[in-house]
Amino acid sequence: MCRGITLGIFCFEFFILGGSRGASPLGKILATSEPAIVVQKAYDWALWILPKVEKFPKGYRFSIGQNLVSYSLDLLMNLVDATYQSRNASALGAAVRDVNRVRYLIRLSKDLKLLNLASYEFASKGLDEIGRMTGGWWKSSRATNEASR
Repeated sequence: MCRGITLGIFCFEFFILGGSRGASPLGKILATSEPAIVVQKAYDWALWILPKVEKFPKGYRFSIGQNLVSYSLDLLMNLVDATYQSRNASALGAAVRDVNRVRYLIRLSKDLKLLNLASYEFASKGLDEIGRMTGGWWKSSRATNEASR
């Protein structure tokens, strides 16, 4: 149940942080939209890679291509799971692993000339951004979990 603003399947809840002495009682208002951004980027990544894999030669489509699609979808699902869990470090750790797996499969696809250089560059930049956002979220989640112990 969403206690904030709902846009599609994403819920944006706003938290009011209390200020220190002399500060306004409302404090600062923060939106929890960061998870929604990385999930959307992972969704866009999966949407981009699926047609690319369909164009792989038959010999690679069912080995490299199938693993590439599988890990890309696992990445998306782990990020979606982490969005709806309060203790999400394990799902985020799995997402970080999936990003690294997909990076190596993309590099292998480029070296086998299954992807051209422009597609490889686009894929690398997208995965780098998803990886940085996911890694930051994971570190933040681990720090929060350790502080609450």
